[in-house]
Amino acid sequence: MSHIGKPPCDSVVILSGMAGATTCHASSRRWTLLAAIIGSGLAFIDGTVVNVALPAIQQDLNAGTADAQWVMESYALFLASLLLVGGALGDRFGRRRMFMLGVALFTLASIGCALSLNVNQLIATRALQGIGAALLVPGSLALISATYPQAERGAAIGTWSAFSGIAAAVGPVIGGFLIEHYAWRWAFVLNVPVGAVLLLLCAMKVPETVDASRRRPVDLVGATLVTLGLAGVVFALIEAPGRGWTAAPILLAATTGVLALASFVRVEALGNAPMLPLALFRQRDFAGANLLTLLLYAALGGALFFLPLNLIQVQGYGTTAAGAALLPFIAIMFLLSRWGAAWSM
Repeated sequence: MSHIGKPPCDSVVILSGMAGATTCHASSRRWTLLAAIIGSGLAFIDGTVVNVALPAIQQDLNAGTADAQWVMESYALFLASLLLVGGALGDRFGRRRMFMLGVALFTLASIGCALSLNVNQLIATRALQGIGAALLVPGSLALISATYPQAERGAAIGTWSAFSGIAAAVGPVIGGFLIEHYAWRWAFVLNVPVGAVLLLLCAMKVPETVDASRRRPVDLVGATLVTLGLAGVVFALIEAPGRGWTAAPILLAATTGVLALASFVRVEALGNAPMLPLALFRQRDFAGANLLTLLLYAALGGALFFLPLNLIQVQGYGTTAAGAALLPFIAIMFLLSRWGAAWSM
């Protein structure tokens, strides 16, 4: 799945950052915003670049359609299931510290992706990228929320979203050029110098913020259950067309996934420190926004997975042209995101 704009449940991360908001010098706020833009841009670029790189990856590593789906979903799976845990770790141990840890892990995993010799290695290193992104993406928003005052926060988040959209737009074009003229591995190598510069920027210019009032146990049980549940359901959906819905591994994975997700809901409802407070969904605005986000990302995930494959393998586009074909869509998101974010706060 490609990640463009504000991912699901980021409202929880923004509210978390507000709880520990602190007064920072204007220059520190600007450096923090720049670091947040570069960090989230890493994750967004990676999502859009990999979409364009999939045909070349399939050909070079002799991967099937299910393998290509796992290259995408192993990343999305760990990002989605650990997103709120990443935000909680930032509150507890320091937002800058967890953000930098996410950048470092994401960068190292990118090197692993570039050096992968087969599709299974690529899927595993993409999963590590997802874990890094789960610390990186909520950390970028939490840093903004913790350093900007309420009156300026909406505009800052809108700026973050807009320039992250630019990164997502530029990513497929640059990545497509590298893939077309060099190799798909360069799409991952691209992350390495950016990650190194970002770590240096954070160490020198971004202030640390910790929310002492939220020093409570991290919901490891909830994180384990939601990861297991999503993994089971995703495995069943991806592998069932090839193995058949009645195959034992598919039935076992689907059953395990559904039971784990049901257990996750129960644990979150009864736990003292849930990673996802279910009471939030009693708020109509929050529940409605997340339902719309679910529908939006369901559509985007399918469209941005199949569209580059169709353009390259069926329509005969080069990878650069296929990446450029996404520009009008992302340009509209860029033009409207700052205005929309300011109105939503």
